Amino acid sequence: MTFGEQVDEPTAFAILDRALERGVDFIDTAEMYSVPARRETFGATETIIGRWFAARPGARQKIVLATKIAGPARGMDWIRGGSPDLTPEHIVQACNDSLKRLQTEAIDLYQLHWPARNVPMFGGLYFDPANERSVTGILEQLQPFDGLIRAGKVRAIGLSNETPWGVTEFVRIAEANGLPRIATVQNPYALVNRVVDNGLDEVLFRSGVGLLAYSPLGFGSLTGKYDDGGPDPAQPALGRLARFDSMRRQRWARPETLNAARRYNALAREHGLTPTQLALAFCYRSWRVASTILGVTSVAQLDEDLDAWSVQLAPEVLTAIDRIRWEIRDPAQ
Repeated sequence: MTFGEQVDEPTAFAILDRALERGVDFIDTAEMYSVPARRETFGATETIIGRWFAARPGARQKIVLATKIAGPARGMDWIRGGSPDLTPEHIVQACNDSLKRLQTEAIDLYQLHWPARNVPMFGGLYFDPANERSVTGILEQLQPFDGLIRAGKVRAIGLSNETPWGVTEFVRIAEANGLPRIATVQNPYALVNRVVDNGLDEVLFRSGVGLLAYSPLGFGSLTGKYDDGGPDPAQPALGRLARFDSMRRQRWARPETLNAARRYNALAREHGLTPTQLALAFCYRSWRVASTILGVTSVAQLDEDLDAWSVQLAPEVLTAIDRIRWEIRDPAQ
């Protein structure tokens, strides 16, 4: 999601080259990217990845490629004219557009970026029945995915920013109607946001659906770089929370989130680990996680994140992590 905003195309190519060299075989993107979402950069990340595939013969065959179709407009009138719904026609057209930008014949994993129906998400805490509205239902959304799979344009489907009810319904309706079954759900999973552990983990386990954990470093808060001065706008090089005002208004920059991150970062140092090692090892080794999605802005960051794969957290560290969570719960929910 950083490609096309924080990361220019040559740097993106260098990051992708290094990832492939080190054995990374999964790339996740979205039509909405890069971020922060802007009209001018809509589709930029997919376009850069597509150009990389074109410039690297054989690379596409080594990659499991995932992308996402944006849900109903969240103030982005440049996506499907700001439609408040996500129709079958929208799904087919968005897929075709992504295929062109990505310069590929098929998307390995095509995901709904967020639900069309009324749900609390992106920092929302409570379900509000007053926000109910008429939108395309789950059955009607699964049908065009079935057509895309039959046409060879999509190989598997997934969800993102979903609830336990939503995952269960997508599985139930697919099985009842002989339609494609979701393979994955991409939700936040980090030390400062373990909402997955509040019931969705059981749903995933019993349904055989994999978790793609996003924001495992809490938008940088779990690297330690905001421990001292916080996300200071005068230091944009620190990262997204410092660079973009819109990011500082999100859940990852809440005072409660940053204070919780400091607790976890201090725990890491007490045990001879870097904050990044603690946060990523927690995700890498969780039975819940099928793949951890990393968002980096340099080759050095990529190497640091991949090197954390070798870290094993001792039982006493995991106990201490749970003790902190018991006190502060999930401030970045």
